[in-house]
Amino acid sequence: MSSHNHFRMTRQREIILQELRKVTSHPSADEVYLMVRKIIPKISIGTVYRNLELLFQRGDIAKIEISGSQMRFDGNPQKHYHISCVECSRIDDLDKDVVKRIDFNSDLIHDFKIIGHTLHFSGICKNCSEGKT
Repeated sequence: MSSHNHFRMTRQREIILQELRKVTSHPSADEVYLMVRKIIPKISIGTVYRNLELLFQRGDIAKIEISGSQMRFDGNPQKHYHISCVECSRIDDLDKDVVKRIDFNSDLIHDFKIIGHTLHFSGICKNCSEGKT
């Protein structure tokens, strides 16, 4: 029997999911906590952390792990890719057309059966490169 059978979509989880799906900023757990606190003032940060983890394990949200930076969350659990700014840590979704141009049938990987991959681009966003932050 899987643990999914015992999952209840509590009001707290519903609000966390709702707030996360409203934004495209890929917030940290702390930022999600600040968003949710506006609706549920007495919610604890521990409750937000626990529920983010549960929602991730159920596949309702995605986690974005970038080395050297805080874990970020995405209300869109569908497979897609990100680009982040190395200066301000802004994270945006990457246009699907960029990924379509990558040749997964390349000779470089012909000795492997691909079973999964992660793809992340980093750069400097327009605001940082123009000194607007």
